[in-house]
Amino acid sequence: MTTTPSQTVGPYFAIGLAKLVTCDIAVPGADGERITIQGRVIDADGLPIPDAVLETWQANSHGKYNHPEDWQEKTLEPGFRGWGRIPTDAAGAFRFTTIKPGAVPGPGGTVQAPHIVIAIGMRGLLKHLVTRIYFSGEPANQTDPVLQLVDAQRRSTLIARELPDERGVLEWNVVCQGENETVFFDY
Repeated sequence: MTTTPSQTVGPYFAIGLAKLVTCDIAVPGADGERITIQGRVIDADGLPIPDAVLETWQANSHGKYNHPEDWQEKTLEPGFRGWGRIPTDAAGAFRFTTIKPGAVPGPGGTVQAPHIVIAIGMRGLLKHLVTRIYFSGEPANQTDPVLQLVDAQRRSTLIARELPDERGVLEWNVVCQGENETVFFDY
């Protein structure tokens, strides 16, 4: 018998995740604005993290989650899971396609701006990182109760911006530490 290598997420992390990769989150014909989000996951030195995994969770374009605890009387689209798992490549890059989510209820009867929740796992982490992607130019960002908790100078780390030459393609990067570190949320 041989011992199992000591790793934070086990020796067969990649094997277990490969069949769960979902880079096209919106089913064909899903209502809403189809978007592609791309970027990189980098460390404090600006070096790529080639073995990170981003898990996405979002509402559909009507603001309804595909989850039994979402009691809203809004349209639930068949086949739209609202969940995806996207690995980074050797350059730390990722890319996924989805639809822009609708606004969802917030704490105390408020309304949250359209956003995508992101959980990030990677080597060396015992607990995944949680952040959000908001959308540039979205008027509801001004009153989103979660975004308003973030220091105004750091909010830009949560905003995906449309690339000037590519309609429907947004860029959003994850900086894990240091200057311009992405805002991560405690949970």
